[in-house]
Amino acid sequence: MIKNFDDVQKLSQQNLDAGMRTITEWNKGWQTIAAEMGDYSKRSFEEGTQTIEKLTGARSIEQAMEIQADFAKRAYEDYMAQWSKIGNLYAEFAREAMKPVERAFSNGR
Repeated sequence: MIKNFDDVQKLSQQNLDAGMRTITEWNKGWQTIAAEMGDYSKRSFEEGTQTIEKLTGARSIEQAMEIQADFAKRAYEDYMAQWSKIGNLYAEFAREAMKPVERAFSNGR
C-alpha cells in the first residue's frame, strides 16, 4: 500500500517509464510492419512487371494463358504468405508492447 508521498512519486515514475517503453515498442512494431509491406509492394510490382514482359514475348495465346496462370498462382501464394507473416508481426509487436505494462502491474502488487 502507499505509505507516503515518496511511494506515490515512485509509483508515478514507474507508470511513466512503463508507458514510454510501451510506446517505444509500439513504434518499433509499426516500423517493422511498414518496412515489410514496402518490401512486399516492391516484390509485387517487380513480379508484375516481369510478367508483362513475358506476356509481350508470348508466341501464342496458350503460352500467354500459361504465363498469366503461373503469375496468378504465384501472386496468390505470395499474398497469403505475406498476410500470414504480417499477422504474426502484429501479434508479436502487441505482446512486446504490453510487456512493460504487465511488468508494472506485477511489480505494483
